[in-house]
Amino acid sequence: SSPRAAGGGGPSKTVEGQGATVFTEAAAKSSQSPSTVQARSPSPPLRGREELMIKRSSITPGDTIAGPALIFEQTATTIVEPGWQATLDDHANLILTRAVPRQADHAIGTEADPVMLEIFNNLFMAIAEEMGVALQNTASSVNIKERLDFSCALFDSGGALIANAPHIPVHLGSMGDSIRTIIEARGGGVDGRGIRRGDAYVLNAPYRGGTHLPDITVIVPVFYEGADEPAAFVAARGHHADIGGIAPGSMPSDSRSIEQEGVLLDNALLVDEGRFLEADMRTVLGAGDHPARNPDRNISDLKAQLAACTRGAEELVRVAREYGEDVIAAYMDHVLDNAEEAVRRLIAKLDDGRFTYEMDNGAKVSVAIAVDREARSATIDFTGTSEQLPDNFNAPYSITRAATLYVMRTLIDDAIPMNDGCLRPVELIVPEGSMLNPQYPAAVVAGNVETSQVVTDALFAATGRLAPSQGTMNNFTFGNDEHQYYETIAGGSGAGPDHDGTSAVQVHMTNSRLTDPEILETRLPVVLEDFSIRKGSGGAGAHRGGDGVVRRVCFEEAMQANMLANRRRIPPAGIKGGDDAAPGRNYVLRLDGTREDLPATASTAMEPGDVFVIETPGGGGFGEKK
Repeated sequence: SSPRAAGGGGPSKTVEGQGATVFTEAAAKSSQSPSTVQARSPSPPLRGREELMIKRSSITPGDTIAGPALIFEQTATTIVEPGWQATLDDHANLILTRAVPRQADHAIGTEADPVMLEIFNNLFMAIAEEMGVALQNTASSVNIKERLDFSCALFDSGGALIANAPHIPVHLGSMGDSIRTIIEARGGGVDGRGIRRGDAYVLNAPYRGGTHLPDITVIVPVFYEGADEPAAFVAARGHHADIGGIAPGSMPSDSRSIEQEGVLLDNALLVDEGRFLEADMRTVLGAGDHPARNPDRNISDLKAQLAACTRGAEELVRVAREYGEDVIAAYMDHVLDNAEEAVRRLIAKLDDGRFTYEMDNGAKVSVAIAVDREARSATIDFTGTSEQLPDNFNAPYSITRAATLYVMRTLIDDAIPMNDGCLRPVELIVPEGSMLNPQYPAAVVAGNVETSQVVTDALFAATGRLAPSQGTMNNFTFGNDEHQYYETIAGGSGAGPDHDGTSAVQVHMTNSRLTDPEILETRLPVVLEDFSIRKGSGGAGAHRGGDGVVRRVCFEEAMQANMLANRRRIPPAGIKGGDDAAPGRNYVLRLDGTREDLPATASTAMEPGDVFVIETPGGGGFGEKK
């Protein structure tokens, strides 16, 4: 609160910053000489400057003080900048308003400028982060609001990833393929309708840029003012707690085709020129042999994703209005060019390498990296990887691409957005029909969460820069007709040449968090009995791998529980002489005292009082122990 000005309601006056002159209304009307206010002598730091220094107690309601000026009182000092004015209202509030219009900004230009490039790098990332905040604040599901299993990003008019918030890497590197699917299917009116202002599309098809069916992407085209074609796209991908399929939570351990994993959404229209098509979406969610179990929650999350995309689109339109549409388009290209150059500098320091990594199911991921130092380019070849699998550990091509993009970006020290420019110097070879480029209708639910981790670990090991991590997301789902829940569980990260691994962290292709115990136990009929670090599970070496965790969940209702994991038989590898980490374990402690050991992928019925125990792997060690 401010002290009320002395003097009360005399005639209003204007105090100009130069000369400490006060013009009363009467003097202004009669052209008489103005009266003068005695200003306080400036203190040494202000002496010789033109700002007026005036006591607030001498200002009366209605007085206006034009800047530059400085108003002081016992407990505060108010600076009135040039072009602004301060007015004391009847309640003794000092109101500052702009009196002189701001000068028009000068044109930035479309040529790359290092300072402006840094500004736009951060501007684009900030928009994606705002989208994420909007999504988290708007969503109601545990998966999105609490676990933060979502990603938001910006794309150019051709679907190239420009910038993202630091969300889920396996989402971010694959969403561009989803955007390009929409462009190819609808762009230029090839579908008879085209991409329209106010539209939104929804997609989860793994063979069209999706990852697995629970990850649903909402895509919104961005039209600048008066434009007929989209200048950019924004997208939000979120993991829905259930999208149907043969198991609650839509993460079955034993699916053998995509139809068993849930409802397939392929380039569906979600919003038609501003009209949300809820009835149509409910029809789709309820169709098929294995429909979604909780369509109300799906609709709620889709609306939250739409709100996030709307926020991103509005911000892009705003900055295009501020800087110019041509400038925004140019700096989107510059951001890609900058990332490309950063990766080329990285490649010039890499050596050729190869690594083959076996999974618990016997499948192998093989990768060879061939570096061309003269061209500053690299070929990453997955030839030799196992053929398409009969189980659900197949990873669509978009996931393999996402893992490669993530690895290239993390090896760069520069603070740049992860974007498609990072892959320009890379030729990616992924044989069709392999487990990393499967054909429809192969099951893929584990490919997104498990095989992606193996691909990432194999790439890091091939570069010799990092030992494999826990190599799994430890996907744990449980539910019944009323409740459905999904979580990924932390483990140990791999050690490097100059550092130990980290214990109890989400690694690489996941960046979600575990639900707070209080939220978990409030929303679901379970009790979290133990959540602790699994001491000694990291691999030894010159640098030790991080430790995994122990998680014990006691059930209070009958539910079906599913475990979808890896690294229970084959441990996370150490490299350069480092030791392997301890593999993980899953088992159930029944109420009658018996123990039921489970494999890496398993489904089991839980009764009240049963406890599901998960011990996650550590990270591999690096270098020989001294």
